[in-house]
This record gives sequence, structure tokens and C-alpha cells, in this order.
Amino acid sequence: GDVVENPKHMKPVFNSLSALAWGEPRRRKYWETELLNALVIVQRGWGTPREMVGSWAGAMGHTQWMPEVWLNMGVDYDGNGRISPFGKPDDALAGTANYILKRGKYRRGEPWGFEARLPAGFAMAQADGKTTRTLADWGGLGVTTIDGQSLAGYDDNARLWLPGGPGGPALLLLHNFYAVRSYNPSSNYALAVVHLGDRVMGEGPFETPWPGGERPLTLPEIQETQQRLTALGFNTGGTDGRVGQDTMRAVRGFQQKVGLSPADGYPGIAVLEALRRAR
Repeated sequence: GDVVENPKHMKPVFNSLSALAWGEPRRRKYWETELLNALVIVQRGWGTPREMVGSWAGAMGHTQWMPEVWLNMGVDYDGNGRISPFGKPDDALAGTANYILKRGKYRRGEPWGFEARLPAGFAMAQADGKTTRTLADWGGLGVTTIDGQSLAGYDDNARLWLPGGPGGPALLLLHNFYAVRSYNPSSNYALAVVHLGDRVMGEGPFETPWPGGERPLTLPEIQETQQRLTALGFNTGGTDGRVGQDTMRAVRGFQQKVGLSPADGYPGIAVLEALRRAR
């Protein structure tokens, strides 16, 4: 696609890593090591200097890995004697599976999580994707599977997350969700991967419809939300337009302060409008 072919986005890996090694003294050892790793990849015949293009930070190939990851997690899946970051995607896909198994500690045969049903009056602040309880403890708070089955007796640790905010699916996240997220630290990214996997295996969509009555905030609106929260003394961890744990925690604190319900940390239009009215 355009991203991996457009020279505005993809740069020669050796140029990028050399510039970073020279221009960022604080992490010079890291960048120098990755530069040497990139040279090893060419030395082994896994890629030509012309093929070695990637992001500004030197991430390259189908899976946009740093050279060190290719050297340590790559797999010669097609058996041609070399690990190929470029060309056919076979090696890259197999390497991704290897990465999730070894670095993410993926547990074969276990689910990533499942859709849950919350009881009436549930304290939404607990659905922050961070609070960890056993499934049995979540069950003690009235949480069940989406079809109403009890969670009593299950001691797996889980976190509760509302990816679409109030009114959308409630998910109990188990160990394998975070194994997949080790590949990319975005929960939305990980959810897309695991749910797509479920659908490929023949499972259906989430039973709870995704909220459709309120459009999501645009990037400038998210940045405005973060700026206004920061001005009111809530720490969003920056104003980059990305909704992470700090922003969700700040939104939840604001919701609780002004009495917006549910206090779920979801930065929607109602929150932005309340922030605009706040002084």
C-alpha cells in the first residue's frame, strides 16, 4: 500500500539509524546496536541494501520490526534458508506468531477474553481496563458472561474494559489479550486482532451493539479535551490526541467531579461540551 511505498513515510534504514545514533546521545548505544543489527541482516542475505527501507526509527519489513527483533524472533517459515522481512509475507507472519508466543507469553489453547454482561448500577469506574480481579471476584460484583453464565469458581485474573464507552460491549480481558498487545501497545489494535481471529474461526460479532448514537471525537477535539482537562488540573499525560490510560483516568476524574454519569473515562462529545462549560 501507499504507506510502505511512499518515500514520505519510508526511509532508508541505514540513514535513519545512523542519524539517530549521531543525533540522540541519550540513546546512542541503542541506535548503534540497531544499526549493526541491520548490517547483520544484509550480511546474512535476508535483505539487500535497496530493500532496507522502513520508518524514521528503523522499523522495517511487513511487520515493521526493529532489526533486533528480526534477528531474534524471525522464522524461516518457507524453508528457503533465510528469514525474509520483505517479499512474501510467510516468514513475517510466522515470526509474529513466534514473537507473541515467546515475548508475549501467549498460552496456547486459552481464550483472550470474552464479552460480559454488567449488572444494573455497576460502578463503571471499575471498567478501566486496569483494575485486576479474578473472574470469580468479578462474578461477585454481579458480572456474568454475555449469556448469563456465572463466573464463580474461576480464578483467572481479568480486567474489565468498555472499548466503545457506555452502552457498548463490556469485555473481560485475560492473559492472552495482553500477550497479543505485547506486539503493539494499543488495546484497540489488540482487540482488532483477537476479534478478527474469532471471526475467522467462525464466531459471531459482539452481542452488544457498538454505540452508534454519538460520533467519536476528532483528533483536534481529543487534543482540546486533553488541553482543557490539563488546565483544570487533571493529568492527561500529554495533549497528543491519543487516548491512553492517563487521559481516561483524567476524564473519569472530571466526570466524577461534575457529576457526569456514567463515570467511565470515555472522552465523548458530552465530556467535551461539559469541559467547554467548565471554569
